[in-house]
Amino acid sequence: MQPERATSNSSIALERLRQLVREHRDDAEWRLPPERELALSMGLGRRAVRRAMEVLEAEGVVWRQQGKGTFIGRRPAIQPLLMGNLADRTNPLEVMEARLQLEPALARMAALRCSPDDIEALRRLAQKTSSAHDNDGWELWDSALHRRIAECAGNGLLLSLFDVLQTIRREPDWRRLRARARSDESRDISFREHEAIVEAIAGRDAPGAERAMRRHLNGINVNLQSIVLGDAEDHLPDGMDEAAPAREAVRTRA
Repeated sequence: MQPERATSNSSIALERLRQLVREHRDDAEWRLPPERELALSMGLGRRAVRRAMEVLEAEGVVWRQQGKGTFIGRRPAIQPLLMGNLADRTNPLEVMEARLQLEPALARMAALRCSPDDIEALRRLAQKTSSAHDNDGWELWDSALHRRIAECAGNGLLLSLFDVLQTIRREPDWRRLRARARSDESRDISFREHEAIVEAIAGRDAPGAERAMRRHLNGINVNLQSIVLGDAEDHLPDGMDEAAPAREAVRTRA
């Protein structure tokens, strides 16, 4: 029984791991060996090493990444650069679904919390969208208006989620897709919808602001889906129309 007790001593494993970490603390790229190798080199059982590693991780001395290994120090914060990778893992229709869930609620909250200065700023921004004569100008002022509404909602966490969506939407390929879905007529409609949203917020009409924002985003969604589904149909073999059910769903929602 004595050898078994020795090999299962987690306290010994912890002290030896602490020593190993101290020796390599200045090398942020260094990875601890796998548990199996550590156990063999220490003459201890893997269970003891695993328990000791859990203590170090709880203390913030090491952090683990699945498939990569165990590193010294605290787990690094997610960098803003990683947000760009989200664009590769989603699509414009998913983003519109997210906007439809988030932004009507933000408009409702903005109607309850905005200040007179906020209202004046929203009116100026809405007017700027009407005077934008190219896609870049439209994107600039449209995004500024929607973000100011999100700021007026007064919820930092929801504003952060809004900014994540905006980061994805700034991708050049996504901007080009939206430009294709935009026309002079749709700009005019969007401008009037912007005015309706702002005036509902100014009038402290929370349900009205929510409805106006939802109506606005639904219109954008329909235009965007017509482009996305049209592109999908263009790539189908002759005689096939698998996009027809989706197009019908778009017409129904419109």
